[in-house]
Amino acid sequence: MRAPLAIGLMALTLAACASTTETNPGRTATEQLLVARATDAAVDGLRLPVPPGTRVFVDDTYFRAESAPYAVSAIRGAVLQAGYPLARTRDDADAIFEIRAGALSLEQMRRVFGIPAVRLPINDTFNVVSVPELSVYSRRDRVGVAEFSGFVYDAKTGQALGAIVPMTGQFRIRSHQMLMIFAWGQQRLDPGDREPGDSWFQF
Repeated sequence: MRAPLAIGLMALTLAACASTTETNPGRTATEQLLVARATDAAVDGLRLPVPPGTRVFVDDTYFRAESAPYAVSAIRGAVLQAGYPLARTRDDADAIFEIRAGALSLEQMRRVFGIPAVRLPINDTFNVVSVPELSVYSRRDRVGVAEFSGFVYDAKTGQALGAIVPMTGQFRIRSHQMLMIFAWGQQRLDPGDREPGDSWFQF
């Protein structure tokens, strides 16, 4: 009796394991990267219809999107880089730049040479079975898309000073797969990766 009991306890001890809980954010790191890079591309070269040196307050009251904080910060940085000092409040500003988001999201397209993954009904109650992809070659495009626009008006009189045409940016990651085994083309960013040169530049 003692021997089987001891063996059973040893088996339970060996079978014991530990697990950790991880959070699952709404977007993966790659998806966040796609949107952020598209945002940076959209605001590149921003110019406002006011003279350089005009103190500008960026009004993001109606700017609504999932990645809005990053986009608003990128727009503010572009305004600074273009030569317009940022005002802390409306009262300190010479002009108000009201911004809005046309798009700040992701698109995905997959091309398959072969049989794509499908779900097929198997009985009258509409139970389905998943059939995996059987392809010779497949290509996957994931695209971050950002589009912003806005208008500028005088902070004191409210008179219109000009409109900002839609600023659009995209960033694409394309990956390929051959015979459902060999994959290439997926962009990889390791910690510390940056463009060659210094880690800062002056406006």
